Amino acid sequence: MTQASDTFYAPGWPGIPARWTSSAKTGVGTALSSASRVWFTLSHGILNEIYYPRIDTACIRDLGCIITDGVAFFSEEKRHTTSTVSLLAEGVPAYHLTNTCHEGRYQIEKWIVADPLRDVVLQQIQFTARQGTLDQYALYILLAPHLGNRGAGNTAWIADYKGVPMLFAERAGLALAVACSAPWTSSSAGFVGFSDGWQDLSRHYRLTQTYQRAENGNVALTAGVDLVACQGRFTVAIGFGQTSAEAALNARASLAEPFETVCAAYCQAWQAWQQSLNLPNPTSAQQRISAMVLRAHEAKHFPGGIIASLSIPWGMAKGDDDLGGYHLVWPRDLVEAAGGLLAIGAHDDARRVLDYLAATQEADGHWPQNMWLDGTPYWNGIQMDETAFPILLVDLATRAGALEGTTVQRYWPMVRRAAGFLVRNGPVTAQDRWEEDAGYSPFTLAVEIVALLIAADLAEQQDEPALAVYLRETADSWNADIDRWCYVTDTDLARQIGVSGYYVRIAPPDVAEAASPLNGYVPIKNRPPDQASAPAIHIVSPDALALVRFGLRDPHDPRITNTIRVIDALLKVDTPAGSVWRRYTGDGYGEHSDGTPFDGAGTGRGWPLLTGERAHYELAAGSISETQRLLNALERFANQGGFIPEQVWDSPDLPERELFFGRPSGSAMPLVWAHAEHLKLCRSLRDGKLFDLPPQPVARYLSQQVRSGLAIWRLNQKRRTMPSGAILRIDVTAMATIHWSSNGWQTTFDLLTKPSGLGTFFADLPTTTLDPGAVIVFTLFWNDEQRWEGRDYEVRVVAAELAVGD
Repeated sequence: MTQASDTFYAPGWPGIPARWTSSAKTGVGTALSSASRVWFTLSHGILNEIYYPRIDTACIRDLGCIITDGVAFFSEEKRHTTSTVSLLAEGVPAYHLTNTCHEGRYQIEKWIVADPLRDVVLQQIQFTARQGTLDQYALYILLAPHLGNRGAGNTAWIADYKGVPMLFAERAGLALAVACSAPWTSSSAGFVGFSDGWQDLSRHYRLTQTYQRAENGNVALTAGVDLVACQGRFTVAIGFGQTSAEAALNARASLAEPFETVCAAYCQAWQAWQQSLNLPNPTSAQQRISAMVLRAHEAKHFPGGIIASLSIPWGMAKGDDDLGGYHLVWPRDLVEAAGGLLAIGAHDDARRVLDYLAATQEADGHWPQNMWLDGTPYWNGIQMDETAFPILLVDLATRAGALEGTTVQRYWPMVRRAAGFLVRNGPVTAQDRWEEDAGYSPFTLAVEIVALLIAADLAEQQDEPALAVYLRETADSWNADIDRWCYVTDTDLARQIGVSGYYVRIAPPDVAEAASPLNGYVPIKNRPPDQASAPAIHIVSPDALALVRFGLRDPHDPRITNTIRVIDALLKVDTPAGSVWRRYTGDGYGEHSDGTPFDGAGTGRGWPLLTGERAHYELAAGSISETQRLLNALERFANQGGFIPEQVWDSPDLPERELFFGRPSGSAMPLVWAHAEHLKLCRSLRDGKLFDLPPQPVARYLSQQVRSGLAIWRLNQKRRTMPSGAILRIDVTAMATIHWSSNGWQTTFDLLTKPSGLGTFFADLPTTTLDPGAVIVFTLFWNDEQRWEGRDYEVRVVAAELAVGD
């Protein structure tokens, strides 16, 4: 065979624009040892992103094999094989892959783990010639470095480390080194799309031109493995470090250990953790996988920091400018993950989450929309449920037995700050849980109200009774106003479905404080400009089921059952795997109708986690059989690796796009939130009751049927009416004097606000005796600034039944 021509510097700088890869993961893994700071992912039979030194920092795009015969045969295993994946032990993220050539010419088996003692991913590979003999094939390793979350700006080169030939890459203080137990036959560094090994091999079936170095670009590394010398069996080590020498040392040291020894140590640690759990069904492989997914997504040096997914949705269409992918921490997803851990008895793991939340809380009490592991915000939106959820987690952890009295006290400062943020800024949210719209969302409202009730209980335990009263009064008032903000009746949609009314997905804040959400429009994100808004009364969502999930409404309440009929008519899709629901009417977050990736616009698809939420509702409503049916569907949505996706394709099959009806779409997979929902549902079904149902709202609103005697007016909640017999509370965020009248300024009164202790100041106007039709007019004098507000506000007293839908 002709020898390759060797040149030092590769041409074609800087390479084509970098892209990430498929989010359809069939494997994710990491060692449980803190000495190993690598996380790996698998898809299409090969290694995808490997993360180092943090779980939010991807360092490669992928690493796979190319097979040629040196003459006329070219086969890339990620495209030209059928791949199967299995676990080496139940609930252990150690993998056995079998990739079979579509033409039947070869088979590749892989065993993949991380070294528990080093920053190294190991894969043992067995190549088998199924046609011809071993010496008729050439196998090449192809690696795309993307160090530090970027494909651009990488430098790759070929060199030895203490006499051991290796492939190297570095960027921005991070480095990798690839070593092999078998000799390299040839090796090359190049720029992707121009001088990388794939270009040469696909054209010439061998490396005809090799390069020693490719600097500061989108680079790739290629090396041939001497199959004859190793008889087709070899081990590849991908080591990482802050320097190339450190990475090379790690790779060489791992290779020096028998693969079987490293694999056994890796598996034993995972098996010990799995055996410590109290799974609802210990024989369920899917429950073991869900537990594994949650644990594998936790950071090592930021204990309790669990990212949303080791994937980048539609990664093959995403470049360097999409830094985060889903390898970020969302406080909401983090609390959901902790709830899943509590459901399986992983108390230590859940406590780490609480400690992480306490450490990443902002000074004003809220958490970022999402964040890097060190707490640095990535997106800067404010989602009120993300501030409320950690309070719910403290309560759930206490009830689950993960916290004792003295331990709970540790989290009171966190809870107090979060409750303060809620009362200062709620109940309206700048973004709903889908991160898109501002307003009054039934889901967000439910979580906020419950958080205030829990915080009130904790305030009493901390000997702050006045604070507890204020929190409960605020929660009661918000609960009483949910229907005023979010429930509509006698709409064209209600008449079409045959119901009297339903909860809308969200009421815009400027409309909700006015006459009715009937008149408002909701922005629809991720849609073309001509479809970028819709009337609020036409947008519904399964979010309304949170009112039952969190104990504010009875599951048989006609308002809930009517809403379900509307949700099912507009959002439910029955697939071969089972029923799934879309997020809301007109959702644009998903593939286009032709299957092309989401690119800022698209069509929202069905979310399996919503199947889990619906199953929880059915359990609350007493339908065990329907709950079981939906649990079965949720598990059938998982891929061959047992991973539950963010979305499933809910349209006819598009095989050329790998999209099949009822199977995972190109969105995130696995989604930690979905696996947490799965575990909580299994626990709920075993117990015969909702595992995460908070008792405070159930006791207060369903059993005791507490009603609010307050009508709260705030600068971000400027109500225009109040029910007769109620007290009008003016609640503001600075000391003020309320100058007011109920007879057109003929008689005036001044009332000084008093501090709540949470950064708000309130005054209760004696309005209980005012008749319907009375108008309360007031203005504010800001005491600290010694200035008047400069405008009057009016609140009209109406009959109590009219105030509900004003």
